[in-house]
Amino acid sequence: MNYGTKANAQDSLRMLDRYVEAGGSFIDTANNYALWWGGDGGDSERVLGAWMKERKNRDRLFLATKVGFNRPDIGASLSAATIKREIEGSLKRMGTDHVDLYYAHCDRRDTPQEESIGAFDALRREGKIRFVGCSNFRAWRIEQARTLSRAHGWAEYCCVQQRYTYLRPAPGATFDPQVAVDPELMDYGSVHASDSLLLGYSSTLGGAYTARADRPIPWQYSGRDTEERLAALRAVARDVGASPVQVMYAWMLQSTPAVLPLVSAGTMEQLDEDLGSLKVTLTADQMTRLNTAGMPAKD
Repeated sequence: MNYGTKANAQDSLRMLDRYVEAGGSFIDTANNYALWWGGDGGDSERVLGAWMKERKNRDRLFLATKVGFNRPDIGASLSAATIKREIEGSLKRMGTDHVDLYYAHCDRRDTPQEESIGAFDALRREGKIRFVGCSNFRAWRIEQARTLSRAHGWAEYCCVQQRYTYLRPAPGATFDPQVAVDPELMDYGSVHASDSLLLGYSSTLGGAYTARADRPIPWQYSGRDTEERLAALRAVARDVGASPVQVMYAWMLQSTPAVLPLVSAGTMEQLDEDLGSLKVTLTADQMTRLNTAGMPAKD
């Protein structure tokens, strides 16, 4: 996400190399990464394009990008014209003739879903994308889209990417325009586990799990529930000899349904810590401790 802006190109290439050396192949970016660090929105895609060209590894990667969130030149849109125009820009920046996964980056209710999904399907038939996903959508909107796709014979959203972490948002908390995973989406993901993958972003809460004074827990997670869950997470981390972040990622992967974490490490040290989570195996008792922490006691 921050490659080419907060993370300079040289460090970005080193981290990408380390990720692939560790067995990674799924690369996730967007056409607006990272405007908030002073970029123009195409910075991450250009870094990835330069890296793939130099390493000649495009055919060994599963490449995903997104369209729909705000950019100064196009605004926030999922119109057919925007989708068709933006895929061309993304392909050019990354130096490839297709992406494996193309996301609707946010739910734009000012555009009929028929128009957006129809445009995605047209790109699929042209060979410019292989699969279609969505991000920051409510469960009912995903099901609405599924119904439309099946009625028209179009590609269905095969995955949904939402904000997700071990801590639970406080009642009434909002991340607008981002959408967090909620119990309804988890239930939806369980029912559709065979044909719709859940992915989680911003899982480390910007470094808040490291207990640094300059990285406080976001206000949306304030409350007793958070304190109890943090205590459980740290206790399990001590038991298994791992960091809280590594246990949190392992918990996501071993949950039902599983949630694939999207890591956005800004340094090599952070990336190595993230990769270390793959070596953490939690017992059934530890998963229960993590899942039930902060829940009201049964009578």
